[in-house]
Amino acid sequence: MHRAHPAGPRHADVLPAEHPPAPPADLNSLDPAIWPRGARRVDGVLTIGGVDVRDLAGQYGTPAFVLDEEDFRGRCRDFTQAFGDQAAVFYAAKAFCCRAVLRWAAEEGLGVDVCTGGELEVALAAGVDPAMITMHGSNKLLSELERAVATGVGHVVVDSFEEIARLAYLTEERDGLTAGGRPAADRNAAEKDGAGRPPRVLVRVTTGVEAHTHEFVATAHDDQKFGFSLSSGAADEAVRRVLAAPSLDFAGLHSHIGSQIYDTAGFDVAAHRVLELAVRIRAEHGVHIDELDLGGGFGIAYMPEDDPADIKEVAQGLHDIVRAQCAAAGLEVPRLTVEPGRAIAGPGTVTLYEVGTIKDVDGLRSYVSVDGGMSDNIRTALYGAEYTCALASRESAAPPMLSRLVGRHCESGDIVVRDTYLPADLAPGDLVAVAATGAYCRSMASNYNHVPRPPVVTVRDGATRVLLRGETHEDLLSLDEG
Repeated sequence: MHRAHPAGPRHADVLPAEHPPAPPADLNSLDPAIWPRGARRVDGVLTIGGVDVRDLAGQYGTPAFVLDEEDFRGRCRDFTQAFGDQAAVFYAAKAFCCRAVLRWAAEEGLGVDVCTGGELEVALAAGVDPAMITMHGSNKLLSELERAVATGVGHVVVDSFEEIARLAYLTEERDGLTAGGRPAADRNAAEKDGAGRPPRVLVRVTTGVEAHTHEFVATAHDDQKFGFSLSSGAADEAVRRVLAAPSLDFAGLHSHIGSQIYDTAGFDVAAHRVLELAVRIRAEHGVHIDELDLGGGFGIAYMPEDDPADIKEVAQGLHDIVRAQCAAAGLEVPRLTVEPGRAIAGPGTVTLYEVGTIKDVDGLRSYVSVDGGMSDNIRTALYGAEYTCALASRESAAPPMLSRLVGRHCESGDIVVRDTYLPADLAPGDLVAVAATGAYCRSMASNYNHVPRPPVVTVRDGATRVLLRGETHEDLLSLDEG
């Protein structure tokens, strides 16, 4: 069981308190709830997947994202085992997307959620079965919908009336061309391959549930860009339009209430409201929803006080919620789908930096500058995300030094870890590792100040492999047509 918080659950995507935390008892310890499952100290040095971080820095340079492959795969298995055969688990590629990790997810039995044409192409290149791909996005381009239909993706989550019309037009046009210009045998072959099969449509519902998270990552209150509002009747009308389109296959309803959620209370309310819509659909159209997608947002630990529920508890809770709500409403129990991204990709990656300068500021704190920053982790600047970091290249018995880990960019907000403690004997050239950077760090990375994006290196059983190579100045110049 996870620990109770006297003042309610604390979430890592909430702006931090003004006062720094107390120093930890041991600066050299690695909290297993925060660091990758394969992280250890060997002779004082951080190792991940059996690889010494000094060797990683020497071979690949810094900064570098270091991903523990077995950690990623293990969390995929945790979700499939927890939710069981009566549910589907789709990895949310937006958390971190490259061919290798999407292939790992598929090999572990997960589907893949994509929200842009770029993510779709990566999934297809990774060999993910199109039937196991769900296409998300709040403003899908016509070309992206065309590609999704042409490749036979399994589901499209519609997010606007315009999108329903575009998708209906594309599928009707496709079906018309197929019926008029191809023999029945060819049509049957296409449908068998998936290319001729209409995507199943999920209507994204804005339930009005306010997730306990930062405003920028809460997605179910009415005043935001995602989905169809329940309170305005837009969700009911969206279902009507999908059902009225003969080329669309209505599958069910989708809800996503936010990110970094540590319990099931918000899901309970959201499921109740979505299933009330399902009751109205049955009454008006005589249609039962086959699928209920409750999205993702499952929280992870970034700080010692963060305490997400065990995924087995979450899975059992969600199953119980859906069954109870369906029983009360007299509904058939739909297939449950969840979409973890951060909860799979986040904990297994650390970012490795080299310390460049250390400035003591009027006895208030020390500013420790590293060779990366907001170009490889914008989350701290964007919504005050908090992180745990540690001296990685050696142990230290020095007393704790209140520090702010900052980057090399020309912004005062270029902060990686706002408040942390590092050993007082920290020196330039030391390696510092920041934990739990696998989700939304490399995905949101930029070339601000023309800094190349770092490599992503995977480790497993003492071996290393580059998943995404680090950019070079030549890469940046190659785009310059001046």
